[in-house]
Amino acid sequence: MLPRVFPRAVLHQTLQRRDYRSVALNKWIKNPPTAAVSDTLHYDKLSDLYITLPTRDGTRRHYLEPKEGEAAPYGVHLAFFHARKAEHLLREDGTDEEISPPAPFLRRMWAGGKMTWDNQNPLLIGSRATGRSSVADVKLKGVEKGKPMVFVTQKIEYGMDGVKGKPSLVEERAHVYFEVKDEEEKKKPDPRPVQVPSSVDFSFTYTPSVITLFRYSALMFNAHHIHLDKEYSQKKEGYPERLVHGPLTAQMLLETAVFCKPDIKIKTFEYRATNPLIVDRKTTINGVWTDKNTAQLWCVDEQGVVGMTGSITTE
Repeated sequence: MLPRVFPRAVLHQTLQRRDYRSVALNKWIKNPPTAAVSDTLHYDKLSDLYITLPTRDGTRRHYLEPKEGEAAPYGVHLAFFHARKAEHLLREDGTDEEISPPAPFLRRMWAGGKMTWDNQNPLLIGSRATGRSSVADVKLKGVEKGKPMVFVTQKIEYGMDGVKGKPSLVEERAHVYFEVKDEEEKKKPDPRPVQVPSSVDFSFTYTPSVITLFRYSALMFNAHHIHLDKEYSQKKEGYPERLVHGPLTAQMLLETAVFCKPDIKIKTFEYRATNPLIVDRKTTINGVWTDKNTAQLWCVDEQGVVGMTGSITTE
């Protein structure tokens, strides 16, 4: 069942009626934050990303270095445009609170998103660009069960500095925020089953290792302990091991489509995280074309857990 959607005014009233730690959250909902982060799609950092991705690191096919002035590959922006916060300003789990609800909703998970590209006006390697973020939607789930979760959809518009017109890329990122409680979390429930297509047109298999997670965290400037600290993941979050980054898996879905069809022109990409993926488990990205311009994608690990589903449309 999909989460119940609350327009901001209704969400405000609901929380106020229930008096559910509502003061700070209501204030946040009524005055949601915005942010703007600029970055340069440097050759050096993009090379570090390429050597981190198994689709580009030279092991499966000849390594192709990034070239300044060319269109940035689909999804690589995820390794750029990060919040730059001093360590003492990060939350206890190592995450930033740039576009995040206030306490007690401090535990974050990446839930899904959507990307829409303007292929006639792409972000260019070597160029400086800015991503402008705002809160597009807020959803509330679990209040009736005493386990409230706040779903926040962040809208980010990316455009190259000095270039007028519509954005090169519009992205929506959905995060879910849980309460942080004093007691340690219990063991997580078994992965939920996810229906996926029965046929496969293309695939790519790799193993996200501890090194992969470390390198991707460094590229994203992401200190979230759940990707780096085994003890934290087990004792605080209740998982058997460190978790693979949601954006890394999303990027690998895109990478697989491009790896298997290098001339592809992707227009939109939607994805949803369905189950956590665990470090050091062999993972396969599968794809099937449902028509000439649409493909379904999904990621499944060696234990049959479907970690993410998605779809692309092409031009």
